[in-house]
Amino acid sequence: MKRASDLLSAFVGDNERNIASAFRGAEREGAVLLIDEIDTFLLDRRSAQRHWEVSMVNEMLTQMECHDGIFIASTNQIDALDKAALRRFDVKIRFCAMRPEQAWELLRRQCALLGIGEPDAGLLPAVQRLGGLVPGDFATVSRRSRLSAITCPSAYAAALAEECALRGDQRTIGFAVR
Repeated sequence: MKRASDLLSAFVGDNERNIASAFRGAEREGAVLLIDEIDTFLLDRRSAQRHWEVSMVNEMLTQMECHDGIFIASTNQIDALDKAALRRFDVKIRFCAMRPEQAWELLRRQCALLGIGEPDAGLLPAVQRLGGLVPGDFATVSRRSRLSAITCPSAYAAALAEECALRGDQRTIGFAVR
């Protein structure tokens, strides 16, 4: 797994060198290469303002095309990717927001993990109205519970509603390719 901090450098040319090294290393080890937040490296070149931004995209595209192993990339900004990049991915997977029954089941599981009891069936309609929930929302609320205790399922659901309100959209998550 490689993150932007593993590949980006303040020095001209190092970004390209680091990208090439990541692909070579994965091939040498027979490893799957996963780059999270690939939009960092594959932004549409038409919006580039500096030559090294174009050069970095070009290097990534070249490495992707020549790579014989499995390469997985993730982003929630697929529309910002350079169009040439999309042609180099054999498989594209979009992870959509959870269906209401999935959200309810995850709420039940999270409440059990926190030891705050089973959600009452009367809470179900409120949870179903929370469109666009993704597992990350539940992770955020569960982490928040370490700072400010969530003592009952209705408080957990209220915290999920706050997450939805802050986001203000129904998003999709993920983008994986082979």
